[in-house]
Order: sequence, then C-alpha cells, then structure tokens
Amino acid sequence: MKEIVIDVGIENTTVALLEDKELTELYVEKHNNQSIVSNIYKGRVENVLPGMQAAFVNIGIDKNVFLYVKDAIPNTYIGEEEESEYVDKYKNVSINDFLKVGQEIVVQVVKEPISTKGARVTTHITLPGRFVVLMPTVEYTGISRRIEDEQERERLKALATKYKAENMGVIIRTAAKDCSEEEIREDIIFLSKLWEDIKIRQQNGPVPRIIHKDINIVYRTARDMFTNDIDKFVINDKDEYDKILQVVGLLSKDLVKKVEYFDKAYEIFEFYDIKSKINKVLTRKVWLKSGGYLIIDQTEALTVVDVNTGKFVGTIDLKDTVLKTNVEAAREIAKQLRLRDIGGIIIIDFIDMHEKQHEEVVLDVLKNSLKKDRTKSNVLGITHLGLVEMTRKKVRQRVDSVFMSDCPHCNGEGKILAGVEK
Repeated sequence: MKEIVIDVGIENTTVALLEDKELTELYVEKHNNQSIVSNIYKGRVENVLPGMQAAFVNIGIDKNVFLYVKDAIPNTYIGEEEESEYVDKYKNVSINDFLKVGQEIVVQVVKEPISTKGARVTTHITLPGRFVVLMPTVEYTGISRRIEDEQERERLKALATKYKAENMGVIIRTAAKDCSEEEIREDIIFLSKLWEDIKIRQQNGPVPRIIHKDINIVYRTARDMFTNDIDKFVINDKDEYDKILQVVGLLSKDLVKKVEYFDKAYEIFEFYDIKSKINKVLTRKVWLKSGGYLIIDQTEALTVVDVNTGKFVGTIDLKDTVLKTNVEAAREIAKQLRLRDIGGIIIIDFIDMHEKQHEEVVLDVLKNSLKKDRTKSNVLGITHLGLVEMTRKKVRQRVDSVFMSDCPHCNGEGKILAGVEK
C-alpha cells in the first residue's frame, strides 16, 4: 500500500511517501524559502572562465549561478548513451564561443544552492507536465526507462512525435504508461502554450528577473508522484485540499476518490507515526533487522556508508554471516539514499567478501533496490580496496540539512575540546 501524507505547517510543508507504512521518501519546503529548482530566469553573464569551461550568471538571487559549457551549447541534447560522442565532439570548444560578459541569457535552475556552492543552471529548458516533459529548445524524443513494454514504448513515442512541434523535444514520463492519446495531446498542447507565454515574458522587463516560477511542493507532489499506484493522498490543510481536488479532478476522476482531508485534533504525522520515523532519518547509525548496522557520514566531497555486523553473529559460518549482512545492508542503503535524498559521490564499505560470486550478489541486490528510486543513480562497481563506488543525482539539499543546523559549540565537528582551554 502506498500513501502520500502532507503536513502543511506554520513554517514548512512536509511531504512523506509511505510504502506499507514504511517511510520511503521525504521532502520539505520552507514557506519563506521555497525551492528555486525548475524556475526560469532572464539573467546577465557576469564572468566567463575559459579555464573552468563555465560562466557565472546573475539571475537576481544572493549568489551568481554556475553555467557549465555543456549546458550553454544551444540546441544540443545529450542522452546517456551519447556521452562519449559529446566528449569527442565538444572537447575542443570554448565557453567563449557561446557566452560574453554582459550578455543577457535565459536559464533554468537544475540544482539549488547546496552548502557553499551556488545554484547550477542550464539553457536547455524543460517544462514538466503530468505525462510528458517538454524540451522547447532541443530536438529529441525519449521514453521513461521504467516503461519496459516495447509495444507501449513504441505507441507513446509515436504519439509524442505526432503532437510535438518541430524543433522541440518531448520525454514521455512513467505516469504516461497506458494513458490515452487525448491525455498525451492535451499535455503537450498545455506545455507548448506555457512556453509561448514564457517567451513573451522574457522579451520586456528588467534584467535579471524571474520569468517563470514552478508550482509549490503540494502541487508538484500531485503532478509528479500522485499516480494510479498511490492508494491514498492525505493533507491537513483545507484550502490546499480544495485546490488539490480541483487540480486532480482535471487529471483523473479515479484519483479524486483517493484524496482525503485530515481534520483530526492531533498532528497528522503523529497519527501516521511519521514523526518517529523522521527522527531515525536524522541519525548517523541505522540498525538492520538482523542486528547489523550502517554508519552514514557526509563530507564536503562525498558520502561514506560503513557496514558492520554489530550484534548479528549468524548461524552457519563467517562467509554466510557476512553475505547475509551485506545483502540486508544493500537493500537498506538504497532505501536510506532515497529517504535522506543523498546525492553526489557515495562510497560504500561493505564487510569484506572473499568470493567474487558473493560480491556480485550484493551488487545485484543494490542495483535492483535502487530501481525503486525516482532519482537517477549509477553503481560503478567495486574498487581494488573493496569499496563500492556509486553516484546519485544531486538536485537539492539533503533532508537532514533542513531539519538540523550546526551546533554552536562544536561548529558541526561533533566534538568539543576537553580539558583544554579554547
């Protein structure tokens, strides 16, 4: 059973996805500091740095945003399978070929500011709808990899090609599986009109300025997560509930029946036992059911996960104990990465395995468990030191950074001087 539970609080709106009562995804947005990811701005190029193959653009926020050469090349779409072709074709180009200081440029935020790093932007605009993502600046047609049926993929690709405008791209989303031709057509028409409005708004006005703001977290959840496999959508704010009914009513009458207003006298997250689950997300030690545990530590450059047998001593022999612990850990790590929204480089130190077959089993379990994650990840394999290297797309700050701040006494070190004067 899958449930979406939304707590609209005084300061934050928090979205929780439950699968069989277990918390699997968590998103938080502060009312006074909403995410800028997917917002579109008209900015001005402040610096062009050939040595970094990048530019910094002023879009009117606190810190200039970062634009890499790959994201500045016009009318170019690079799919995963074309990455090597991209390297060969553009390795000798210079950012100076595309951008000049003072140039006005339309960009979209693809990664919000994280820690000391500013936001990252692209000139390759994407406009997400319910069933498709419109890419008005590139020529491309793609289908979600989660739609595996070849006949359905061909049907959807034909519909996308039929209704998209020339010189525009479309990606069919997972939610489009088994949807009607009319639903695809209406989605593309709506997004095409939205793009026309954005083009009009970018023509006149001061620079820098915002020209398109993405919808808030409640409506993004309805658009991106509320699919037919969700059994219940619960929210505790009456105004938002009424608006959601209107929005969902345009999408599917079947989904409307699943929307509920939570009007009880106590907190919605306490009722669904989500509060206690969030507290566990904020700890660095995660216990496994067998008695083993994970230690999750973050550095500026990467996240490290250490696997330990803990209280689990097994019943057969050491090899069996290690394999069982690592398999259980692989499933839990995939869950924790998704739940904590950990992105970037991730290093996993599984308990040493001396049989190649056991290593392959653990890697397969990790890869299969990551398939449930809507965020793209890539498991690179095991190094000579026995460490698993992987990456996960980083778009926003980790969940714990929203709920927690550095201790004023230890400055985030986790330790303070003992017996020595500061």
